[in-house]
Amino acid sequence: MARSVAARARAVPPSGIRRFFDIAATMDDVISLGIGEPDFVTPRPVIEAAKASLARGQTGYTSNAGLQELRALIAAMLNRQYGLDYQPDNVLVTVGVSEALQLSMLALLDPGDEILIPEPCFVSYGPVATFAGAAVVYVPTSAERGFEVSAEDIARCITPRSKVLFLSYPSNPTGAVLRRDTLEDIAALAVKHDLWVISDEIYDRLIYGRAHETGHTCVASVEALRDRTVLLNGFSKGYAMTGWRLGYACAKEPVYTALYKIHQYMVMSAPTMSQYGAVAALTDCDGDVERMRQAYGRRRRAIVDGLRAAGLPTFEPEGAFYCFPDIRSTGLTSEAFAQGLAQEEHVAAVPGDAFGPSGAGFLRCSYATAYDKIAEAVERIRAFAERCRA
Repeated sequence: MARSVAARARAVPPSGIRRFFDIAATMDDVISLGIGEPDFVTPRPVIEAAKASLARGQTGYTSNAGLQELRALIAAMLNRQYGLDYQPDNVLVTVGVSEALQLSMLALLDPGDEILIPEPCFVSYGPVATFAGAAVVYVPTSAERGFEVSAEDIARCITPRSKVLFLSYPSNPTGAVLRRDTLEDIAALAVKHDLWVISDEIYDRLIYGRAHETGHTCVASVEALRDRTVLLNGFSKGYAMTGWRLGYACAKEPVYTALYKIHQYMVMSAPTMSQYGAVAALTDCDGDVERMRQAYGRRRRAIVDGLRAAGLPTFEPEGAFYCFPDIRSTGLTSEAFAQGLAQEEHVAAVPGDAFGPSGAGFLRCSYATAYDKIAEAVERIRAFAERCRA
């Protein structure tokens, strides 16, 4: 019977993240640093706009590409923030960034094409490329270099079959960001080897420290990549709208038409009330985003400083809401540390190697939870680490 399942499904392992969520769900008094979901309620203007759309009876489909008003607002926002020249007809509203990711892979990759993905990376990137029939080539990064992929790292992995480079900064799981000078070097490499770039920038509004001072570097804002990038983003993280399932993909022709065509057959349209909510997010909620960003910034400082004080070297995350402590001093593997921490201290975190080989010896901790819970979790992690070293 096992052979009745398609090879593409058999080739992909279960998610390493979900397994630890399942473990945590069976325990009492668990502090979860595992889930990458804001603990804030969606801003009130978004909720009210969605309710108003329902009250008006707007419960049917929108156009395939999404509400024209929303697409125009997205294009205007990208122009204002990053100087991009996307028009509404370059913007496709999707069911979360998850659909946008799948569309991009299917639109650009033929069976046998290679896609280059820096790791550690979010667990879905490689499997989605596998579902599209592509060969995944992971590009290692390291804590010593801030988990920032370089042009040299990528160049070592390029072959005649390489077609797409996937970037995702700010990074889940490390919190790393990509500097503009690094991106300029990568752009020159992409042009030289005629690579397309897919860039997932879902955490672009959540940056801190030096990265916040200089501003997020949008991949498509680099001139050499402007017309060879599919830009992915959405509302889940910055606007605390995870359950609304709303994202978008931006691209120039002819790739936009390919995205749109696949989208037409995959879904009719993204949720209508969510789209009306997103209109309010873009027009009324910048203050809410900044308030949440500042709260994450305080939590970031508490968890990073706490983990370092516990003897766990922790790379300084400048984006998203994750930190990536090095747990090798305890003598345990990432898996063993995460398992023991959950069982003995009731703190749920995710083994670093669930995100790729470069994550071995690390642990992903999300600080998208309340400040007091983070403080308690750090104390529990310190106690567990000390017992391991004893």
